Amino acid sequence: MNETKQSAEDLAILEQLNLDYNHSDQASDAKRFSEFLAEDFIVQTPGVTRNREEYLEYIAKPRPFKDLVLHEVKIRILGDVALIHGRATYTMIADGVDQEALYTDVYQKREGAWVCVSACAIAPGA
Repeated sequence: MNETKQSAEDLAILEQLNLDYNHSDQASDAKRFSEFLAEDFIVQTPGVTRNREEYLEYIAKPRPFKDLVLHEVKIRILGDVALIHGRATYTMIADGVDQEALYTDVYQKREGAWVCVSACAIAPGA
């Protein structure tokens, strides 16, 4: 398989994983997250660092926001590591306030599959 085909295939996989990550966040779908989060996954949101187990517990709870929309997604593949940078908008359920977040997710290709090893969101209400 040539590099161009590999990159296009990897890009398509990563685009779908990004959509799955954000859809699963909105839907409290911890089961889907468990399928693509690495065992050593770490996530940081304002004031909080969580490991994989802590994050799956957090995600399983009802989300405090709705109408999550992704914008300006950029995927950079750097060998067996990929960075996904994006901006998300959403509405807080409690007060109806529209919010915006910036995020960076880090994926690594392990044993032929892309897994999320790290995530960071700069987000009010995250």
